[in-house]
Amino acid sequence: MAIEKTFVKEGIKEAEVEEFFAQRFDKAGYSHTEIQRTPLGTRIIVYAHKPGLVVGRSGRRIHEISDEVKQKFGFENPLVDVKEVENPFLDSNIVAQRIAKALEKGINYKKVANYYLEKVLEAGAVGIQIQIGGKLGGEKSRFQKFQRGFVAHSGDYAQTLVQRGMTQGLMKAGIIGIQVKIMRESPKEVTYIQAVEEKKPEETKPEEPKA
Repeated sequence: MAIEKTFVKEGIKEAEVEEFFAQRFDKAGYSHTEIQRTPLGTRIIVYAHKPGLVVGRSGRRIHEISDEVKQKFGFENPLVDVKEVENPFLDSNIVAQRIAKALEKGINYKKVANYYLEKVLEAGAVGIQIQIGGKLGGEKSRFQKFQRGFVAHSGDYAQTLVQRGMTQGLMKAGIIGIQVKIMRESPKEVTYIQAVEEKKPEETKPEEPKA
C-alpha cells in the first residue's frame, strides 16, 4: 500500500508541475514537460514553440524558475532544460491550446476545427482527430468529433504513434473540454506495403511473333 501511495503522490506532483509550467509559459507556445530523475538531481525538460521566451536573456529566467521549482515542489538540484517544438501543428498539446483560445475569442467551433484539421495534415501528419465537448453555442452540452486521415484508437499503434493533447477553454456558458489526437507517421507495415506497390514493374504485353 505504501508503494501505491508513493506512485499516487508522485503523479499528483507531476500534474502540479505540468500546470505550473503551462500557466507560466502560456505565451511561449508551451507543449508539455518531462521529468527525469538522475543520481545528480532532477532534470526537467520543457517543450515549447518559442524557447527564447522560456530561457530569457542570458538564461536568467531559467535560473529563477529552477529556484522556484525547488522551493515549490521540493525537487533536489533541479535542472531546467528547454527544447524547441519546431512545428506546432504536429504537437497535439499546442493545437489543443490554440483551439481553446480561438473558441474563447468567439470563433465558431466548426470553423476552428476544420482549420486545424487542414493545417495538421499539411504539416505532414497521417491523421488527426479533434473532440470538443461542452456548451457550444447553446443551452445544452454537446459532443462534437472531427477527423481526417488515419488515427489508430487501440492497440500498439495507438500507444506508440498517436500523440494526445487535452485542455479546457473557459466560455461564457461554462467550461469546454478539448482533446486532440495526432498520428504523425504511418505504421511500418503500411509504409512497407506502399513502397512495394510503388516498385512493382508495369505489366508488359508479350510481343507478337514476326512473320
